[in-house]
Amino acid sequence: MALIAGEDWGVTDIRLSIRRAVESDDAALLEIDQTSWDATSGFPSYQEAIRDSFFARSGPEAHLVAEYDGEVVGYLRLQDKYPFPEGDGVLTINGLAVAHAHRGIGVASTLLEAAAAEGKRRGARKISLHVHGTNTTARRLYERHGYVVEGIHPNEFLIEGTFIDAVDMAKML
Repeated sequence: MALIAGEDWGVTDIRLSIRRAVESDDAALLEIDQTSWDATSGFPSYQEAIRDSFFARSGPEAHLVAEYDGEVVGYLRLQDKYPFPEGDGVLTINGLAVAHAHRGIGVASTLLEAAAAEGKRRGARKISLHVHGTNTTARRLYERHGYVVEGIHPNEFLIEGTFIDAVDMAKML
């Protein structure tokens, strides 16, 4: 069992480990971010704007990083959903990406398991996320990990000439 920073996040494949991000991960995470998203899963305009630093949006403290045989292969951004005390205990996943060459080997699942363990460690009661209605692969992944649809916002985004639903999903911890 891999231990990360003294914490047990349930990782069992010694080749795959999860840890907290550090500043030196910036270039590897920026590469993953720039190559992992498309119009079915992300926002092309946002991807065009992120050019210099992965951590421009939020710092390393908000990210769990997946390494496979020592190579950074994915990340999950886990943050407090609300900036006010009434929303304490609700976290949100504001990004989950895996390098194309490492998809299908359990990286995203392991990141989601680590996020749930981290949420419990922080005393959270719930983790929420948004996913494009067109991103059926991600939706199935989230459902396998206990996330349920809490709401659908029809035609929320117009991406490359197509209206896309926003799907709110969450998991109680």
